[in-house]
Parts: sequence; structure tokens; C-alpha cells
Amino acid sequence: MFDWVPVVFISFKVIVFGTGMFLAIKWHYDQGRMGRQTERRAVLVAIGKVAAVCVPLLLGVLFVTFTVAGKLGLT
Repeated sequence: MFDWVPVVFISFKVIVFGTGMFLAIKWHYDQGRMGRQTERRAVLVAIGKVAAVCVPLLLGVLFVTFTVAGKLGLT
């Protein structure tokens, strides 16, 4: 039988970190708009670069984790 605890914790972690990253990026973007006008395009490109790096790394870590867990007989 499948254990739902890791699914719940990983889902919770993704939601919390996703919300935190969104709010941090929004706060920094809003601070930039107040003090000096930053280009919206530059901010979106930076967000895209961060996402392009973080998403594959996250998927790689998840793959390695589940592969190791499978070899140890934890799944």
C-alpha cells in the first residue's frame, strides 16, 4: 500500500515555498517600482532564469530521492 505522508509533505512544501517565492519576488518588484522604475521585462527575464534553473534541479533531486528510496526498499 502506498504511504501518503511523503505526498502530503512534498505537496505542502511546494505550496509553501512557491507562495514564499512569489511573495518575495513581488515584494522586491514593488520596492523597485517605488524607488526607481525597473524594467518589467528585466524582472520577468530574471524570474524565468531562476525558474529555468530551479525546476530541473528540483525534479532531479526528487528523481534521485525516489531512486535511492526504491533501492533501499522504502517504497
